[in-house]
Parts: sequence; structure tokens; C-alpha cells
Amino acid sequence: MSKTEFKVLIVGGGIGGLTAALCLARDGHKVHVFEQMPDFQAIGAGIQLSPNASRVLHDLGLQEPIRAKAFLPQATQFRQWRSGRVIAETPLGSTVRERFGAPYYHIHRGDLLQLLVADARQQGNVELHTGACVTGVTQDDTGVSLQVGDIRHTGDMLVGADGIHSSIRAGLWGDERPRFTGHVAWRAMVPTERLPPALIRPMSTVWWGPGKHVVHYYVCRGEFVNCVCVVEKPGWALESWTQAGDLAELKADFAGWHGDIQLLIDQAAPNSLYKWGLYDRVPMTRWGQGRVSLMGDACHPTLPFMAQGAAMAIEDAVVLAGSLAKSGDITDCLQRYEALRRPRTAHVQKGSRRNATTFHLSGPSAWLRDRAAGIASQRAMDGLYSYDALTAADK
Repeated sequence: MSKTEFKVLIVGGGIGGLTAALCLARDGHKVHVFEQMPDFQAIGAGIQLSPNASRVLHDLGLQEPIRAKAFLPQATQFRQWRSGRVIAETPLGSTVRERFGAPYYHIHRGDLLQLLVADARQQGNVELHTGACVTGVTQDDTGVSLQVGDIRHTGDMLVGADGIHSSIRAGLWGDERPRFTGHVAWRAMVPTERLPPALIRPMSTVWWGPGKHVVHYYVCRGEFVNCVCVVEKPGWALESWTQAGDLAELKADFAGWHGDIQLLIDQAAPNSLYKWGLYDRVPMTRWGQGRVSLMGDACHPTLPFMAQGAAMAIEDAVVLAGSLAKSGDITDCLQRYEALRRPRTAHVQKGSRRNATTFHLSGPSAWLRDRAAGIASQRAMDGLYSYDALTAADK
């Protein structure tokens, strides 16, 4: 195992970039994180942390802070859009902890980000830079150089964790635009106190309907219900996490759906309603060049239909650190990291896109889907949750 300590530059201060900083700092590397926003803020709402992600965060010592902010669901449930009939249910809770050795969490994205920021600030070998607009990257056989405003930062390697519109990716491979999937997602937060007791079960619930679906689950220790409502709108291609949504339009999109969905929509906090176009990319055949590579949405943007976007970035982070521990050569390390991660992330990208179709089936196709839902869900969980990113680089 390499004992060489490197200086690592990370562009992007989201969940993936900060997790990578913590993993690398733990191994003794000096890490600089560059975030273009004036402070670390999470745009979005709830996310799901399955065992393949939570075991990494626990290993970083974040178990107690996460438990203080998160909600522990008992199951995942699929329901019929109009009648509310339960199509299938898969246990989580203690079943998942015992089977996979780590829990399943629901947590607000902002809560998780702030936990990561707080931990990073406690590390003596992590430096966080905000308001950092990257204008150029160069590299040679001796290192990398990152231009941020008038300041030039140098390091041994650079990781682009700067999202689907990654400037680092564009610098490596050109500015190829992501593709609009024809799906528009609404998101909203509903205060639990506004809802009748026991209306929302302590689980992640997915309602399947023709051309649409709804997902809801508790976050913030159960104080809010996070709602995501997805509808096919091929002619609408605006991508923005902060595009304010119109309640009347959302109600029209889901008119005729079960009364529980109507009540959730009616009780959504007015300032929490947003909509955004869902974009992704085909899996990349290569991520990095030389001393520069990518992680998270910068190289494998994933639709939210497997709840694995944040999990894949967290896995990337610890596999990157593990690969660096295996080799004192930066180029070899990044090639190993990429070879280990590309097949798995491509599988999740493709599976998420398949789910975009599966969730929205109608007629006989929906009936067949419903018949197989329970078995298919369990198989998908086994393949996703049993993956141990902590040891992946040892293979």
C-alpha cells in the first residue's frame, strides 16, 4: 500500500466532492475543495441513502450526526395511482441492516451537505474555497494547475465533481450537452403537521401511473414529507432545480390520482414547489486523462428512478481514495479507479432509464409489471446494496 501523500484538488463542493475530500484526508492527503457558490448550499430536497452509501458514511464516523438528522424507513412500497392498491412491498429497517450491515436512511440533502462541510472543516488537511470560479486547468508530467480568478493553485491530481454541466468534463472532452429525457419532475416539501395522522406510512412510497409517477417519504426526522412528482412532457426542456412551479399546473398534471396524492399536493409548502427537466448522458467510455478525472454527475449523471445518484458519488469517493492508497502513481491510480467504477455506474444509469419506462406503463404491460414487481425489487436491492465500496479497490 502506498504511503505517499499527495495534494488533491477537487472542483465541486457537493456530496460527492466533500465525501471524497474526507476519504482522501483520512489517508493523509492534502485536499483543496473549490465550490463556485458563495457558500455550501444544497439545491433540492430529500435523498435516499441505501446501505451501499451509508456504510461509507458510517466508516467516516458520521453515523451519529446522520442519525440525528435522518429518518429510518421501514419499507419500500409500490402503489397503484388511482385505487391506492399496494402492488408490492419490500422491507427495509432492521431487515436491511441485518442483511447488508448498514441502514437505509431518508435525509434532506441540505442536512447531509452541512454534516459533510462541518466534518471537513475539522480536518487539518482539508481547505474549503467558496466563490471559486474555475477558468482553466492545465497538467503535465509533474502535476496539475487550476486557475481560480487571479489565483493559480497547483496539485498532484485533480478531480471534477462539479455536476452534470461540469467545466472539468468539458475541458477534457468538449462541451457535449446532456440529453433531455422527456420527463419533468416536481418537488415539494410538505410539513407533516399539516397532514392527518398516519396518512403517510413510515416508508418510501412510489405510486405508478400511466405516463407519471409520484414518490414520497419522510425527511428531517419525520417533520417533513419529501415529494417528487414526475410527468412526461417531451416538449418542455428547461433544466433548473430552482424553477418555481405553479400549484395549479401540478394539480392539473395529477388530476384523478388517489386522494392521498391530492392532499399532499394541496398541503405542500408554497415556497418549496419547484419543477425541473430531467437530463442524463449515455455512459462515457472514458472519464479522465492523465492526472485529471471525474466523479459523480460530472461523468455518470443518473435519473432518480433508482434513488442512487448520491450513492454513486459516495461510492466513487471511497473507491478513488482506495485506488490512490494502492498506487503511488497518479495516472495508474486514476485508471484503476475508473476501471472499477465505470461498469457499475453505467449499470445504474441504464437501470434508472429503464425504470423511467417501467414506472409509467399502462394497460397489459402495467399488469405484467405489477405481477413481477416484488421479485424484481428484491433482486435490484441485492445487487445494489451488497456492493462494498470500502473494499472495491482491494480486488
